Amino acid sequence: MSTSQKPLLRQVALINGSFEEPSVPDAQHQLLPDASQEAPNRVPGWLTTATDHKIEIWHTNFLGVPAAVGTQFAELNANQVSTLYQDLETIPGVTLYWSLYHRGRNGVDVMALDIGAPGEVIEQELMSDDNTAWRRYSGTYTVPDGQTLTRFAFRSVSAAGGNRTVGNFLDGVASGVAPQLVLSKTVTPEETVEAGEPLVYRVTALNQGGAEAENVVLTDTVPPGTTYVPGSLVIVDGPNAGAMSDLPGDDQAHYDSDKNRVVFRLGNGATATQGGSLPNTDTLPQGTTIEFQVRADLDAADTDVTNQAFASYENRLGTVPEELTAVSGTVLTRVTRPPVEGEYTKLACYPQPWPSTGHICNYRFTVTSHEAPVDRWEISFRLHSKDEPAPQAYLYVNPGESVWYDSVDPDETDFVTSTSDFRETENGFRVTRDPSNRFVLRAKPGHRIEAGQQILVDVRLLHPTRAQADATELVDVRVTEHAP
Repeated sequence: MSTSQKPLLRQVALINGSFEEPSVPDAQHQLLPDASQEAPNRVPGWLTTATDHKIEIWHTNFLGVPAAVGTQFAELNANQVSTLYQDLETIPGVTLYWSLYHRGRNGVDVMALDIGAPGEVIEQELMSDDNTAWRRYSGTYTVPDGQTLTRFAFRSVSAAGGNRTVGNFLDGVASGVAPQLVLSKTVTPEETVEAGEPLVYRVTALNQGGAEAENVVLTDTVPPGTTYVPGSLVIVDGPNAGAMSDLPGDDQAHYDSDKNRVVFRLGNGATATQGGSLPNTDTLPQGTTIEFQVRADLDAADTDVTNQAFASYENRLGTVPEELTAVSGTVLTRVTRPPVEGEYTKLACYPQPWPSTGHICNYRFTVTSHEAPVDRWEISFRLHSKDEPAPQAYLYVNPGESVWYDSVDPDETDFVTSTSDFRETENGFRVTRDPSNRFVLRAKPGHRIEAGQQILVDVRLLHPTRAQADATELVDVRVTEHAP
């Protein structure tokens, strides 16, 4: 779903604004046909009011005059006092930015910039300059209602010396529209998600304006009823694509825990502290896309989760940067209650009765099926030591056959299995460990839970010492249905 922003017409740009085509030999000048003529050496983009259709082009340093931009420039008065112009397709209401360089030839020359509908142009600026240096001019023009064709006309008003074939140098003529970011946002899954499961948000930023969007920063607040999934920041497409760190100062993105939001600095040249430049879709058709994940909270069941992305950026066509914003559409996801869910309680810890040694902690899981019977379900968790690594632990289910775990790395606080990746227990559970060191107690066939029914599952951990038993906790606990 994208924003309701109206895309701008990008190609509002004067053609051959620095008169670099066709090429004129070094330190020479030529009178060339305008764009209305069929000659192969015509000047692209430009028309003249001169009846002979001639445009005078100088190469830099002809008669000692350097170009302001590039290596070539034009003289308005070729064989006649004339006006050079171009007609551009425009969208009413759009603000056009223009700039140019003007210089006199034999003294003080005067030129006017006229802009408007063909035949109805209005003088925008009167420029008077001597022959000692180029001067840059700039301004804006807002296209009136109903005007879909706009003329930019550069009119020779007067020239020093009175010679009709001499006067008014013009170079570096540019026009364009501001950048405009359009944000589109998607979520996977699209309509519903079970409580406890992840949501994947993607946001694509397209510059559908003209100039590059500068200092592009995208922010997205983690919606209420969800929790950010650490390590899920990714720039999927566009400049600086790749996985990003959650920490500020590392790369072009971070998770802002104070404001519970994700922050991406996008575009060419983006850094850990500054947004970059995003070209328009002529240059970067796919724009740039980011991704992050949240997990639907268990207590968000039977509610809607909504999310929207924001971006700030700058238009630097004018003399002062203009701060702009973009907003994506809103995506909505219904959080549903999982078919089965559960909670656990740490019951008690006590010494193992003589003659055995060690210390025992008991945990009780209450597993509930809601709207329909559940035949395939599992309990999963990770073991973690709050204070110090717990090097050894026996795990009993209900309490059945024990499964032995130990810590392979003394600096790690998470338990891993020391022998095999799974063990079948005598009382109907298969204990497995996945690559993330998550332990899964999967009920074997026969542990059906009827709709509305609750069952209890007891898990017992045996540790060598009381300190290790007290320090150990279950983290990232889930009770879920599983596939056949």
